Amino acid sequence: MKLQITLVRSLIGHKPNQVKTAHALGLKKINQVVEKEANEAILGMVNTIKHLVKIQEVE
Repeated sequence: MKLQITLVRSLIGHKPNQVKTAHALGLKKINQVVEKEANEAILGMVNTIKHLVKIQEVE
């Protein structure tokens, strides 16, 4: 299963670990979309920045 992750809120003013997590996922600009394979590492990263992103399952 893959996840489509979209950055919907700005990273400005958020904690440094949240900004680094978003960058590690490949998200730098608002409305940028990346597709990642759903595994424990990715789900943990998404959980850290869940208030900044929108997640959809892709088959």
